[in-house]
Amino acid sequence: MNFKKFLPWIIIGIVILWLMSLYNGLVGSRESVNSKWSNVEAQYQRRSDLIPNLVATVRNAADFEKSTLEAVIQARANATSIKVDPNDLTPENLQKFQQAQGQLSSALGRLLAVAEAYPQLKSVQNFSELQAQLEGTENRITEARRQYNEAAQGYNTTRAKFPRVLVASLFGFKEKPYFQADAGTEKAPSVGDEFKK
Repeated sequence: MNFKKFLPWIIIGIVILWLMSLYNGLVGSRESVNSKWSNVEAQYQRRSDLIPNLVATVRNAADFEKSTLEAVIQARANATSIKVDPNDLTPENLQKFQQAQGQLSSALGRLLAVAEAYPQLKSVQNFSELQAQLEGTENRITEARRQYNEAAQGYNTTRAKFPRVLVASLFGFKEKPYFQADAGTEKAPSVGDEFKK
């Protein structure tokens, strides 16, 4: 039996198996990112689902400022209208999604801040429960975003290493974007400056 006759086929077979291994590693990494993205969306959806109950509770419990409630309703509509396919996670799409969710967070923050001026609202048990659920959901959103960023970093690192970068380029595995801190969060709030005169 002439072993040299089969050597090129053996080498080709080994190279094909090696390329398949690289490809499958990228697929597994990408699916991990997609899974974490789904978790992020689920937590934002949970928050979105709580908002109508919160708005109804506030509206029924107090003669509340209409513009604040309308701002929350509009921000929720904007946030829920932006859907990002995990296979189309570009920095631009993620920024649009994050901006809409940030506007909703800001509107909710204003709603809860204004609600402090209504003592009768604080005594409504449903409001307190919804407020606690929103706070818990915000914590889950933060954790889901952190886990997504970790998965995206793992994927991007794996994707960028040689020789996987060649396989990634050949088969269209694109870099995944990261969640960034919201604008203005790099500055610590100044507490007490309003009392200095």
